[in-house]
Amino acid sequence: MRKTEILPWTEDWVKQYYKEESILKEIFKDELLGIYHIGSTSVPTIGFAKPIVDILIIVKDIEKVHLYNDKMSSIGYEPRGENGILGRRYFPKGKERRTHHIHFYQEGNENIRIHLDFKEYLINNPEDARSYGDLKIKLAKQFPNDIHKCRFI
Repeated sequence: MRKTEILPWTEDWVKQYYKEESILKEIFKDELLGIYHIGSTSVPTIGFAKPIVDILIIVKDIEKVHLYNDKMSSIGYEPRGENGILGRRYFPKGKERRTHHIHFYQEGNENIRIHLDFKEYLINNPEDARSYGDLKIKLAKQFPNDIHKCRFI
C-alpha cells in the first residue's frame, strides 16, 4: 500500500520535469501540441508536495495516445487509459514509489484550462499557495496510510 508522503519543495522536481519533458517531446513529436509541469511540484510557494511530478500533455488526437503505450512502458510508465476521467489518458511511473503522473488531453478539453488556471492562481496568490501547502501537511499527518484520502493534495 502506498503511503502519504509530503516533502518540502525542491528545485529537483523542476529538473525532473525538464528531463521527462525532453524525452516525451521526442516520443510524441507528431501528436504533441503542448507540455506543462503542473501540480504542487510546479509551484515553489506551496512549500510542500507529494514527491510526484505531474505533467500535462496536450495532443492533437487523444485516440492515438494508445499507439505509444509500448514506448511509454519501455521508459517506465504504465498505461491506464482514462482512469476515471473522461477524455484523459493517464500514465503513472514508479509503481508503489511513484515519481511521475502524465495526464494527456486532446486540444480543447476543459481539464487543460482547469489545471493551468489552478497553477496560475497559486503562482499569483502566494498566501493561498502557502495555505494549500499547510493543508497538505495536515492531511498527510491525518491520513498517513491512506493516500486515496489525500489524492487531491
